[in-house]
Amino acid sequence: MEEKKYPAIEPKFYQGDEPFCTANGDTFASLVDYWRWAHSDLIGNVERGHLAEFLVACALGIQQRGRVEWDAYDLLSPEGISVEVKSSGYLQSWGQDRLSSISFRIPPTHAWDHEANEYERELRRQAKVYVFCVHHHTEQETLNPLDMSQWDFYVAPTRLLNENVGAQKMISLHRLLNIGARKCSFEELHEKIVEADLYEGVNRTQSE
Repeated sequence: MEEKKYPAIEPKFYQGDEPFCTANGDTFASLVDYWRWAHSDLIGNVERGHLAEFLVACALGIQQRGRVEWDAYDLLSPEGISVEVKSSGYLQSWGQDRLSSISFRIPPTHAWDHEANEYERELRRQAKVYVFCVHHHTEQETLNPLDMSQWDFYVAPTRLLNENVGAQKMISLHRLLNIGARKCSFEELHEKIVEADLYEGVNRTQSE
């Protein structure tokens, strides 16, 4: 592969107390001030998705690794299992006449190689295992996305999706359960991800 003049930049892991400074060196805010300003809406679709990735990273014990925006998959477990994380919830930031339906985007994609700065040619689901995170709480007054009792997690090997829904781009929670996704708690997530990867490997061997 040809070496890039400007190679991929590894995310820096900031602490939060780093200052913003004027050209004269005067401090006017800290990085944690920016984080509060930009990322406090934890139930908005975008930020909830990032939060879900963080929760799964914590369950896997890999939260000290920085998030890479354009990786082909969201996380890599200590066992080397590639994981895609999806999230949904009944409550939204905006006003609602009714609770949202739970569904997830699962389209096959062309993986982005951020080091080579190009897309791969093959269209497929990139990770070995999918984790679907549902913020199931429905009462605004007690809403707390930091409380794991308000979340459900569903784990499915990618092969399960490929064999049952093909190239389908969306899937409902009801359909996920019908094809065999396994519900688990936050504390069980790591174990269930490993089990799903074993399922993937056993079924791949049987089909060869």
